[in-house]
Amino acid sequence: MGAFATRPREVICHTLVRAPHDAFRRDLDRLAAAAAAGKGGRPHVRAGWDNLKEQIRLHHDLEDAVLWPRAARADGGPAGRAVLAQMHAEHARIGPLAGRVDAAIRAIGGRDGAERTGDLAAAVRELREALEAHLRHEEMSAVPLAEAVLGPGDWRAVAEEAGGRWGAGASLFVPWVVDGIAPVERSRFLMALPAPVRERNRVMWEPRYRKRRLWSL
Repeated sequence: MGAFATRPREVICHTLVRAPHDAFRRDLDRLAAAAAAGKGGRPHVRAGWDNLKEQIRLHHDLEDAVLWPRAARADGGPAGRAVLAQMHAEHARIGPLAGRVDAAIRAIGGRDGAERTGDLAAAVRELREALEAHLRHEEMSAVPLAEAVLGPGDWRAVAEEAGGRWGAGASLFVPWVVDGIAPVERSRFLMALPAPVRERNRVMWEPRYRKRRLWSL
């Protein structure tokens, strides 16, 4: 994914930050629907949740370790630092909420299955509300700040770091982002990627991703 760093900064920001946000929302809707239907313990739902949980972790790690520190250094003002500190604090809240979803999913299948399903629905609702509030705050405050203070070289460095952190995970990240999204948004995301990456996604990554049947009930 290193060649991705040659793309314009607006494209890098959309691909690394905004598009994954939409994928988080999509998968949380899927999880909420599965929980409401009493199917949160199904194997493909669990696999979908495991992937979503990992994508959120990778995304927040990249922001906390690379994007926000770089933006804080570039901004240098107290207002900007305050916004970025809020991002760190909000990220810290998400982990325990995801842990509650984990625990509720593991608990399904006992004698009190209906009650356990209700526990999962409540845990998913709490995570969904907190993550949505965080994403809106980030999109309205932190992302515009980063776009304003970081230059093309900064965004290229962020993209290079993302590629290093993803490694083989890019083969899951790309088809996961475009899973079920509108054709226009799918094209926008894929055309932002280098041609060799698009080809690997078409030939290998996406067919392999579909076989996993994540979220299938």
